[in-house]
Amino acid sequence: QWVYNILEKKAEADRIIHENPDPSNGFVLVPDLKWNQNQLDDLYLIALIHRREVKSLRDLTAEHLPLLRNILQEGEEAIAKRFGVPASQLRIYLHYQPSYYHLHVHFTALGYDAPGSSVERAHLLADVIDNLAMDSMYYQKRALTFALRADELLFKKFQEAGRV
Repeated sequence: QWVYNILEKKAEADRIIHENPDPSNGFVLVPDLKWNQNQLDDLYLIALIHRREVKSLRDLTAEHLPLLRNILQEGEEAIAKRFGVPASQLRIYLHYQPSYYHLHVHFTALGYDAPGSSVERAHLLADVIDNLAMDSMYYQKRALTFALRADELLFKKFQEAGRV
C-alpha cells in the first residue's frame, strides 16, 4: 500500500524528485527511507513504476525496454540535476528476490555499500536492458541465484520442500 500511496500522491508527494506520468513507461523517483538526504555518500533513491502488473525482474520482457530506458536516462538526469551526482557515480539495480513485489529500481551512490547491492541479489539495470534487447524472454528462461537470510519465510519454504 505504501507504493500505491506514493504513486497516487496520497503520501510523500513532497518527496518526489522526478516523475514521468506516462501510465505505461513512467515512474516516480523518491528518496529511499534509509537515506536522510543530508549527505551524498549514502545517496539512495527508488524509482517506482506506474504499472501495477509488473511485480519483479521475472515479469520483464522486451516490451518493457522503453520503461527501463526511461528509468535509466531520466533517473540519472534527475539525480545529476538535483544532487550533482553524475551517472558514473551511481549504482542502478533491481533486486531479485525483491523485498516487495512492485517493480522498482534502486539508485545508490557507487561508493555506498547499500543493503542488497551485492552480486547475489542486485542486477544492474544496464545489464537487464542489454539482456532483454538480446532475448525478450531472458528473465523467464534464466536461472537466477539469490541469497536468503535464515529467518526469511521463503527460506523456510525451501527448507520444507527439501530444496536447501
